[in-house]
Amino acid sequence: MEEQLFLKNINANKGIILKIVNLYADDSEDRKDLYQEIIYQAWKAVQGFKGEAKFSTWLYKISLNVSLTYLGKLKKHVKTFKNISIPAYEMPKELSERSDRLYRAIRQLNEVDRGLIMLHLDGYDNASISEITGITKNNAGVKLYRIKQQLTDILNKK
Repeated sequence: MEEQLFLKNINANKGIILKIVNLYADDSEDRKDLYQEIIYQAWKAVQGFKGEAKFSTWLYKISLNVSLTYLGKLKKHVKTFKNISIPAYEMPKELSERSDRLYRAIRQLNEVDRGLIMLHLDGYDNASISEITGITKNNAGVKLYRIKQQLTDILNKK
């Protein structure tokens, strides 16, 4: 995939990256670093993108995997890019109070569950979630059911 097409696809699906970054990184600097790391890893992996899945599905998988790996190793460095100008990280506009409350509740979940519920909230079905995460379709359904119960408990406590 050529650079211009890659950047066009990244810009069209930037919301996916921003959601993941805001769920997995605690402060502004970490968010910027993680955002840049996701785009860097996507650029490195884009030659392997065969178009068998939608670009957004592929990007979600890359974003989740990079976030879990990046945070697990606690990398605190920024990758530099040569010959590619990536879109700048932008803080999302003010979230509504209800959305902000939901995001805070989701951030209380473990890292894997955060990704699963975000995929679900973005409209991915269990089969797609299975494809992105590598768990079975039935396991995705069971996990989502339990995650929803956890979120209900968290939100009802406040």
